[in-house]
Amino acid sequence: MNRGKRRPTVALALGGGAARGWAHIGVINALQERGIQVDMVCGTSVGALVGAAYAAGQLARLEEWVRALKWQDVVGFLDLTLSKGGVIQGRRVFEELRRHYGVERIEELQLPFGAVATNLNNGLEVWLREGSVMQAVRASASLPGLFTPVYHNGHWLVDGGLVNPVPVSLCRAMGAELVIAVDLFLQRTIPLNDGEEPEQEDDDEESWFASAREITARMWEMGVKQKLLGAVGGEPSIFEVVSGSIHIMQMRISRSRMAGDPPNLLIAPVVENIGLMDFHRAAEAIEEGARAVKRIDAQLPLFLRGVVT
Repeated sequence: MNRGKRRPTVALALGGGAARGWAHIGVINALQERGIQVDMVCGTSVGALVGAAYAAGQLARLEEWVRALKWQDVVGFLDLTLSKGGVIQGRRVFEELRRHYGVERIEELQLPFGAVATNLNNGLEVWLREGSVMQAVRASASLPGLFTPVYHNGHWLVDGGLVNPVPVSLCRAMGAELVIAVDLFLQRTIPLNDGEEPEQEDDDEESWFASAREITARMWEMGVKQKLLGAVGGEPSIFEVVSGSIHIMQMRISRSRMAGDPPNLLIAPVVENIGLMDFHRAAEAIEEGARAVKRIDAQLPLFLRGVVT
């Protein structure tokens, strides 16, 4: 008799990682295939973007769109500005994303949802759990120096990855008893289930710089001054330096916070070969997300007790 036995509340914490975040789609699809029911979702940066689509019941629609993205589309979404605290406004891409959510307010989502942003004035972590879905996602993904910050309730907000790259703590604050975390920066520090360590090569940075240089080359074709966004004499551009530096910082913060507040289940897609701006490589990222879940299948039986629908 299992009368009175209650299934624990399960939350999904989706971490930041720019284009690598499309791996979240593959992870979610694979968890659903295994019958894991998620009761709430929290995200940081691209994790908030994917998480909001999932919470809205529109993940399949988002997946169809990102799989079709080409380099030309990515560059076309870069609406440049030099006067608003960043070089990219992000209006074009987020207006496009608005169509894929289907709802305007967080309160209207099918699942409880929270996004993490950072208060630019005092460095405090900000949890966005109500109001505009688009504003919450936009704030959480506002990479400092690149995307313009978002003004919200009297404060300027930027990327949540500066303070909480994988929002396990927000999941617990929202009442989750079990947390599944997806971290896109831990593949160099944890072994795969088959006992093999991921290769310790430096092509992570090389992949990033290569993709960023291709973006700046495209921008140059569009008439943007190469001195600002392009590489000169082999030196990294502003675009490369800002994004690459924040990438390194988020990786360090993620390791520290995971050690202090570990999730009940950790999924770590190996996406080092995908540059942070390789948004056109969604198919590869999604497939790796599914493989990452398959690698932890041996850990699932204990976790799945009381969780499977």
